Amino acid sequence: MSITLFTAWEYEVSVLEFIAAVTSFIGVWLGTTGKRITWPWWAAGSILYAVFFYQVELFASAALQIIFIVAAFFGWRGWGPTGAKPGTLSTRNRSYIALAVIASVAILSPVLSGIGAAATWSDAFILIGSLFAQLLMIYEKFEAWFLWLIINIVGSTQYLLLGYWFTAMLYVVFTFVAVIGWRRWNRARSN
Repeated sequence: MSITLFTAWEYEVSVLEFIAAVTSFIGVWLGTTGKRITWPWWAAGSILYAVFFYQVELFASAALQIIFIVAAFFGWRGWGPTGAKPGTLSTRNRSYIALAVIASVAILSPVLSGIGAAATWSDAFILIGSLFAQLLMIYEKFEAWFLWLIINIVGSTQYLLLGYWFTAMLYVVFTFVAVIGWRRWNRARSN
C-alpha cells in the first residue's frame, strides 16, 4: 500500500518514492565528491527503493538495491576515512567489463521475461551495469562514472516509459550528476 504525497503531471508520487529519491540523490551527489559518507546514504536510499521497485514489479531493480546495500558496506570499509582516491582501469579490463555486461544482460533478460517482469532488457542492463559500476566505485575507478552515465540514460527512459515520472526525473538528474562525478574523479586521478 502506498500513500500519495503529491500529484505531478497526473502521476501520484508516493511518500516512499519521494523519500527514496531524495535519499538516493544525496548519496549519489556525495559519491561525486569521493567522501566516505556517501555509503550510508546510498544504503538508506537503496533500502527504500528496494521496497518501491518490488511493489511495482521491477524485480531486477529491486534486486539491484540489495547489491547496493551490500556494496555500501564494502565501500565504507574500502574508502576509509579520507575518501576515494580515484584510479583508472587498463584497456584490457575495460574490454572485459564491457563483454561481461553484454553477456550477462543477454542471459538475464529472458529470465526476467519468464517471471513476468515489467521490463526485461532495460531492467537487466540497469541491474548488471549497476553491479559493475558499483564494483568500480568500491575500487575507486573513475570509469564507474561513464558506466553510470549510460545506466542513468537507460534508467530514465525505462522509468519514463513505464510511467514512473518522479523516478525517471531522478535518473535524468543522476545523468548530469554522473557527468560531474566523471569530471571530478578524472581531475582527482590526474593530481
